[in-house]
Order: sequence, then C-alpha cells, then structure tokens
Amino acid sequence: MNLLPPASDDVAARQAHPYAALTPDVVMDALSSVGLQGDGRLTALSSYENRVYQVHLEDPHDGHGAVVAKFYRPERWSEAQIQEEHAFAGELAAAEIPVVAPLVLEGSTLHRFGGFAFSVSPWRGGRAPELDDFEVLEWIGRFLARIHTVGAAHTFTERPALDVQAFATEPRDWLLAHDMIPLDVQGAWEKACNKAIELIAIHDPLTLGTGQKSSKIRLHGDCHPGNILWTPTDRPGGGPHFVDLDDARMGPAVQDLWMLLSGDRRQRTVQLSGLLDGYEQFRTFDRRELALIEPLRTLRLIHYSAWLARRWSDPIFPVNFPWFGSSDYWRGQVDTLQEQIEAMQEAPLDCG
Repeated sequence: MNLLPPASDDVAARQAHPYAALTPDVVMDALSSVGLQGDGRLTALSSYENRVYQVHLEDPHDGHGAVVAKFYRPERWSEAQIQEEHAFAGELAAAEIPVVAPLVLEGSTLHRFGGFAFSVSPWRGGRAPELDDFEVLEWIGRFLARIHTVGAAHTFTERPALDVQAFATEPRDWLLAHDMIPLDVQGAWEKACNKAIELIAIHDPLTLGTGQKSSKIRLHGDCHPGNILWTPTDRPGGGPHFVDLDDARMGPAVQDLWMLLSGDRRQRTVQLSGLLDGYEQFRTFDRRELALIEPLRTLRLIHYSAWLARRWSDPIFPVNFPWFGSSDYWRGQVDTLQEQIEAMQEAPLDCG
C-alpha cells in the first residue's frame, strides 16, 4: 500500500524536484535576463503551487522599487494557458480594475530562464480585508462585478472550466487508484465522497439544478481573502487589490463570492448581503446561483486532498502540511464530507 512517506524519507526524489534548481542566483539571473537588476534582497513569499519572490531592485522600474517574480510550476499550465491568464489580467487593468497584472518586459509578460517559465509583477503591499465590515464587503462586491463584466466579454479557449469531473470525479479516482487513503478509513471516505458527488451532480456548477445552463464567464477562480490586498482608503489608490489569477477559469459568477464567506449561516448571510449590495450596483447577479455555494465548497474540499497528495514530492509540502495523509486526517475528511452532504440538502442562503 503506497501511503505517503514521512517527511524525512525519499530524500533523493525530493532533491530531484524541479524547484531544487531554482536557487537565489537563478532567480536574480532570471530577472537580469529581462533587464531588472536586484540589489541582493530576496524574500520568498507564501505560495505552494508556484515559487514567488519579492525582489528589491537597484534602480526602480517604472516607479517600482520592488517586484514580485513568479516561477510557474513546471508542466502545470501550458504557455498558451499562462498567456491567456496574462491577457485577462491585462484586460482588467485596462478597465482600471485594481488587479496586479504582469509587467511587459522585453515585449512580453511571460519569460523563460533556466528551464522555468516566469513573470514579473509590481510589488503591492496590503493586508487581508476585514470581512466583518459591511463597507469593505460592498467595495469588494463592486470590483468583483466589474471583473465579471470584463470576464463575460470573451471566453477562455485554452484554460479549463470548473466542473465536477476535474474537481471531484477525477481526484477521487486518482486518490483511490494510488492507494493514498489508509485502508481503515478508505471505505468510509469513498462512500461519503460518492454520495457528495451524487448531490453535486444535482447542482452541477454548469447548470442551475433544473438542467438550464448557467452563465459561464472568465473568473478570478481562487478569490479567497488571501488573494485580496487591502490598503487604507484614505490613501491614493486605497481599497482592494486582487492578486494571483493563477486559477482563472470559466465558471459561474458565485465561485468568486463564496470563498469570502465564513462563520455560521447568519454571518454568511450578512456577508453575502454586503457583497451583493456592491455587486449589483454594477452587474446583475443570478440569485439561483446561490444554490451552487455548498456544491462548490464540496468540490474544493475533494480537489484539495488530491492536490496535497499529488504535490507531496515537493519538499515544501511535508514541511507545511505535516498532518496530511494520516488516518486522523482522512477521518476528519469523512466528517467534513458528511457535513457538506447535509449542507447541500439545506435551503441556499437567502439575503433578500
């Protein structure tokens, strides 16, 4: 049975991981290859899927004294898919929506160095938004509506859509085929997962539960509080700034709202009301999509476990997720799936 190894095992495989070659010198040389000279100050930023660094420059570039260099995980996205993400970010920036878009350097936003694809963006400070503040929620809602207005103008042709197959069925089958779930909990997890997928299929994110197609638009895709940088509104350009479009894809508009909701049902209803008050100042929101919130949350839950398992050979994962893979972890997942099964059978949030 191929259970996940302890963090200390399989050293050779981890040393062979592609990011092992991404040394500080390689990062600095990559920036130099596009005309940017770092002053030696290099800080790794929080990112698991890719490697992201804040680099201070010897000479400011277009007024930016520091930039963020993002090195894409090899073989995750094709160059065409990354270029499509960059083009979307450029459209949003051109519409004066506060996204942090890649800089055009040497005539391109996507570059290659040392076997890595990378991009460079301006560094932007900020903190997580205060999502218990109605005004903050309303402000974020207005900008999400503007993002979706741009997103609805065209479609992605290279990037995948959010669907049950990619986010639940395939991850479930992969976990089972690779014996990633301990035998003492595997049966219970598989049973709960199958039941959850059956319920998700009723509210397939590509329909509205009645067989009628919902609108699929280009989305941020991963709009959780950590991907919104908030700066004080009494400063020029203050408010939310949206970062990290790495998971941009086609899907229902509500995908970019539900991850900003937390707490009990009453708290989530109040938060959703704030977001929609701002959103509907700029764009109509189809309230039927509220029925997709719990199915979408369940999709993310299933996909997340498979994502951790697939990335386990990356040394950063055992260090940051030492609890993953144990029987206790998977029993917790069974409990959470059971909670989601119940939640998907409840009436959707209703904010009036």
